[in-house]
Amino acid sequence: MTVRNGLMRVLLQEDLNFLVTNRLPRRLLSRFMGWFSGVEQPLVSKPSIALWRFFADVDMSDAANSNYRSLRDAFTRSLLPDARPIAADADLLVSPCDAIVGAHGVIEDGRAYQVKGSPYTLSELAGVDAEGFESGRFVTLRLTAGMYHRFHAPHDLVVESVNYISGDTWNVNPIALKRVERLFCRNERAVVRARLSPDGPVILIVAVAAILVAGIRFHFLDVPALLRGGGPRRVPVGMPVPRGAEMGWFEHGSTIIVFAPERVDFAETVESGRELRVGEPLFRLADDAGATGEA
Repeated sequence: MTVRNGLMRVLLQEDLNFLVTNRLPRRLLSRFMGWFSGVEQPLVSKPSIALWRFFADVDMSDAANSNYRSLRDAFTRSLLPDARPIAADADLLVSPCDAIVGAHGVIEDGRAYQVKGSPYTLSELAGVDAEGFESGRFVTLRLTAGMYHRFHAPHDLVVESVNYISGDTWNVNPIALKRVERLFCRNERAVVRARLSPDGPVILIVAVAAILVAGIRFHFLDVPALLRGGGPRRVPVGMPVPRGAEMGWFEHGSTIIVFAPERVDFAETVESGRELRVGEPLFRLADDAGATGEA
């Protein structure tokens, strides 16, 4: 662990980290990672998995299995049943993923923040009008490389559509977020629009890709190739997804941003820098939040 900690201290120096992760051919590296992580030759996959576990400090104790054909299989591992209990309170929207809480707050004038003092507009990020989300809430959830990479429904949902937006693959770590304005709006992303009931208020779940993210997958899209393969587009869905059910996965760590309407408030668990797991409280619905709403 001493060797690992020393190497990580060097790599986390701000200038060096930004240089290594953002001054390289990002999209080329991401495409290479997509190919490399799928290699099933044991002479490649086993050392790759070992290095990933060493540098990312991965906890595999709750994984459903311990044998992986490729690095991608390890990245996208499933978990043992009940490894992520879902908060039972029906008035809660829970965390859709294991993540570190980043910027969060109130949506004002259609704006959210990637870090303090660095705003972006909801319309620019998600390609939707901010109407219906004004005075609502947003929370940024950053998945690190060693975390569980699948994401789940934060409530009983009816998924209406997925809007895929092409973009870059900047690193989304705190160092890059401080240096690159509107970074989330520059990166490749998929915007899931869903209602809390067939006639309830709308929430947005925005999956933002980053460097080395070889793909974003959704169970409710019958798309064998990666979303980016079809180019920018809006895909209608119209499918119910029960609370806690798996929605999809990243093929590496990245970020999910959740936008909720005005009739919610943050759970006490939402603090910048705090690590959340799937199923832990994220928002609490107001008494009328399940009523019909437009957004």
